[in-house]
Amino acid sequence: MIGDLTFYGIYLPALALPLAMAYLASAALRALLSHTPFYRWVWHRALFNVSVFVIVLQATVRWTAGWTQ
Repeated sequence: MIGDLTFYGIYLPALALPLAMAYLASAALRALLSHTPFYRWVWHRALFNVSVFVIVLQATVRWTAGWTQ
């Protein structure tokens, strides 16, 4: 199968690793931003968090693009 990762005999989609990395990075960024007054300037906090997650996911997909070859 093209685009799959093998983890101890379990096949995972190739997007599983970047998704986990993006979730951890965006969770750390959310925790960092919640301790600052930054969220007072954000109109919709949940929408902002989702958009940050998508941006971080795109960056991790680009960063890990050649790892499965």
